[in-house]
Amino acid sequence: MAETVEIRWHGRGGQGTVTAAKVFADACLSGGRHVQAFPEYGPERSGAPLRAYNRVSSKELRMHCPVLHPSIVAVADATLLDAINVTEGAPDNATFIINTAKDPKEIRAKINAKDGQKVVTVDATKIAIECFGRPMPNSPMVGTLAKVSGLITLDQVLEDVKKSFGKKFAQKVIDGNLEAARRGYEEVHVG
Repeated sequence: MAETVEIRWHGRGGQGTVTAAKVFADACLSGGRHVQAFPEYGPERSGAPLRAYNRVSSKELRMHCPVLHPSIVAVADATLLDAINVTEGAPDNATFIINTAKDPKEIRAKINAKDGQKVVTVDATKIAIECFGRPMPNSPMVGTLAKVSGLITLDQVLEDVKKSFGKKFAQKVIDGNLEAARRGYEEVHVG
């Protein structure tokens, strides 16, 4: 594994993408790594495309700029595949995690992924609706990212979801998000 892993998130305002980047960073921090998590907003309105970033490293991070060459790209809303180039700047060995019910092979063709690039899919929106009744793909996406990246364990993710959501939400919502993260970890489709 590379010394520093850079992750770029694509989502829409109101989907919890920025929260997902923060929860993932917190879990990596709890796991003893150095981390950064930061958003990049355009027009700040619900539904507007946005980006968020993570850097995760075994060493202290001194770089403070957007992630230009992400080794992992997480797309929380597959409709963005028609609007933006999610492969921009991604190296030849990048991994793409897409929230969709479609087969990874179909997504691979849609984004014109290179031979060395990996495409995985997870139906994070469906998982979220089944687990806590809202189309918020953030918790399942964090679970999927943990599995795909290998940076943290599922237990670290679940512990941090409890911490992050425990101060703000009722136990039923927390339990739903824990189950959603667990299912995101387990229901990854690799193509």
